[in-house]
Amino acid sequence: MIIIGIVTIGRNEGQRLRACLDSVSEQTPVGTPIIYVDSGSTDGSVASAQKLGAHVVELDMSVPFTAARARNEGATLLAKIAPQANLILFLDGDCRLCPGFLPAATAFLAANPGYAVVCGRRRELHPTRNAYHRLAEMEWNTPIGDAPACGGDALLRRDAFESVGGFDARLIAGEEPELCVRLRSAGHKIRRIDTDMTLHDVDMSRFSQWWSRSVRAGFAFALGASMHGSGPQRHWRRQAIRPWIWALGVPLTAAVIAVFAGWWAATVFALYLWPLRGAYRDGRRRGASSGDSALFSLACLVSKWAEVRGQIRFHTARLLGRRVGLIEYKKTAVPA
Repeated sequence: MIIIGIVTIGRNEGQRLRACLDSVSEQTPVGTPIIYVDSGSTDGSVASAQKLGAHVVELDMSVPFTAARARNEGATLLAKIAPQANLILFLDGDCRLCPGFLPAATAFLAANPGYAVVCGRRRELHPTRNAYHRLAEMEWNTPIGDAPACGGDALLRRDAFESVGGFDARLIAGEEPELCVRLRSAGHKIRRIDTDMTLHDVDMSRFSQWWSRSVRAGFAFALGASMHGSGPQRHWRRQAIRPWIWALGVPLTAAVIAVFAGWWAATVFALYLWPLRGAYRDGRRRGASSGDSALFSLACLVSKWAEVRGQIRFHTARLLGRRVGLIEYKKTAVPA
């Protein structure tokens, strides 16, 4: 018998959280355990979640916060109040559950015991609001079928999740792919099904927000590669190397050539046509328009400088033995 428990995490998500919890309660049987893990909200999120019938965990903020830690604590409470729950649906508080995903995902897991994780298509709530929302919509459009990893929204078998120790609570970014590395090493598989899963609100309107998000990605790539890059899955090894090539390697090569060949150094920058062309074709394969594909290709290239900054931040902290705090891009919440 399949019994699902819900674990949602958030901080200062305001109305987004209410919409998230409403979408879950509308699509699950009465009595389904719904847990909300709050990370120091000051916008009334805790009271809102309680009014909507969720079990609330308020994290001790004197302990360094990570989303991974929040999800683990939610799963721990779920095991106590609903030990019969054998599936866990993890949701971020800025997402709404789409109709049809839970039936499709549970049916897939019931028919395929070798899979531990099922996810679907995350979509943006306001995909045409601005360039940043369009980029996020394209980012979520990943291939259907067996996948190397899931994101923050996914349906997991609880026994598989617990058998590998859950999320690594130390990680400030990239915790979901890192969990999936351990799941796949244990013989489990991950599946992305052709079903809309969640509506997400990236809530970005400034370049500085997009830049910070890209810095966080670079940090995650370096962190993931340091943990599992030398293993058989070569986790995020290529993603950690590429930014150095395009953000530093090409400009430095041009500078060296300039010393000996003058203006011919400018021809080195023609190399940038390669990643731009590849990203453009990737955007078109994802069904994006030619304009959005061009935007996507440019963003993929520019983000390499931000990713290098994130990697430098990781390696510097590692060398000095310092802990890095959260790298956030959302600055405000939607009022409750």
